[in-house]
Amino acid sequence: MSIRHKLWMAGITLAAIGALTLAGRPAHASPALAQSKNCLACHSTDKKVLGPAFKDVAAKYKADKKAAVAIATSIQKGSSGKWGAIPMPPNAVSDAEANQLATWILSL
Repeated sequence: MSIRHKLWMAGITLAAIGALTLAGRPAHASPALAQSKNCLACHSTDKKVLGPAFKDVAAKYKADKKAAVAIATSIQKGSSGKWGAIPMPPNAVSDAEANQLATWILSL
């Protein structure tokens, strides 16, 4: 095996280790991110406002392994009918922000 190939393989291994390490870290989302994206205009951490409390969302999706994806999608694209008649409009957040918010909500 050439040195170039060994270095290439080492790079892939380090990249994989880095990805696994980052995946295990808690999301950097916080109430501050939720506030900056206007989530708290309709939601609260622990009580229903216009939309459900984030803790209620976390409880509803507790056993769902695809919950983070579903919540992130709802954040970005909006949703209706999941929590009653009032629809949630789409929010202008990046994919990373939607994923951070979803992970944070599920941690509550």
